[in-house]
Amino acid sequence: MLRSMTPKVIGLLMMAGLAAPIAAAERPATGDVWKIELGKPVQAIPDGFADFACGSNGGPPAQLLGGFAEFMKCAPEANGWREVYFRYDDELEYWAKANNFDTMIAAAGTKVYDLPVVMSILVAADGTVEGLRLFTDPRDTSVRLDDARYLYPFLLARFRPKTSDWTCKSLPPANGETPVSSDTFLKDDCTLTANGRQFAMSARYLRRSGERQIDPHTGKFTEGQFESSVRFEMHLS
Repeated sequence: MLRSMTPKVIGLLMMAGLAAPIAAAERPATGDVWKIELGKPVQAIPDGFADFACGSNGGPPAQLLGGFAEFMKCAPEANGWREVYFRYDDELEYWAKANNFDTMIAAAGTKVYDLPVVMSILVAADGTVEGLRLFTDPRDTSVRLDDARYLYPFLLARFRPKTSDWTCKSLPPANGETPVSSDTFLKDDCTLTANGRQFAMSARYLRRSGERQIDPHTGKFTEGQFESSVRFEMHLS
């Protein structure tokens, strides 16, 4: 019965006590981006995802889609792959609220290592999942913008092979770029080829030209005048 209702309707029924017994027995699927297997067809992607749209390489979603299978509605990139944006299904969050699982509610949202991200997959014309993209999401205010950079070491460690390592380059500041604090400047680009996959990641924690810690006109501390971001992509070799 629950599957025929929208997540919001389910949540209202649960909180009203009208669907709690069913909710306890039917915990919704948990979205997990790492369960998406490269080299498999989009039809093999497990449940737990929603809000499908054509991706924009880290930007806001474009044309809305009914699911991963509608990837051909998206414009192809230069290599012919099509990017499909998605989010974690929020049905589990409503279930957690109804069943008083506070820790699960706190971790809700489209996150990796508890950090908000924009997710998308790259799909070949035959429907094979060729790649995955993750971008830290500055629009999600549930976590401090300052913390977005911490996705970088987590992903380095997750995909570090036993017999080799990432190749990382620390880039110098461009004109006008300065540290966020007196000794904190991060501008790294990394690549890795391992286990039949190619990886690329960039991490930034810096102030761009014109951004300051103190507003020169008011003498007060500024908010959000810095970049804290990570961009990650992996695809089949």
